[in-house]
Amino acid sequence: MESQLLSDEQANNIVTTARTATGDSLRSVTYFTRSDFDQLYLRDDLERDADLNTFVGHEWRGYRETQNAYQNSELGEYNFTVRAFENGYLLRVAADRKGALITTDGLSMSSYEEIAEALQRMLEENTED
Repeated sequence: MESQLLSDEQANNIVTTARTATGDSLRSVTYFTRSDFDQLYLRDDLERDADLNTFVGHEWRGYRETQNAYQNSELGEYNFTVRAFENGYLLRVAADRKGALITTDGLSMSSYEEIAEALQRMLEENTED
């Protein structure tokens, strides 16, 4: 899929990072900013009928609310969110103005931690605002 928000190289790096860490469990990859999003990858066996506009908007607001709510927590700095659904899981990794949503079949928590760490580095270092 072609991205309007990222260079081809940046989009490929995000998808490759997610794909390498998840293998065949990867369902989709979406990059988002405060005002727009691009679905970078969707597994062939899935339908393109998701309401990504609402979905991404909710996750962006959720990131901001979570970051604000837990800013002084004894748990430490907020890193990422994993959500469990009937048919899969969602990993949200975000920075100040951008983020990525990865949907997968089931993975171990350590796998989500690895993916989140790699994506966080990419968001901070390699993407344009």
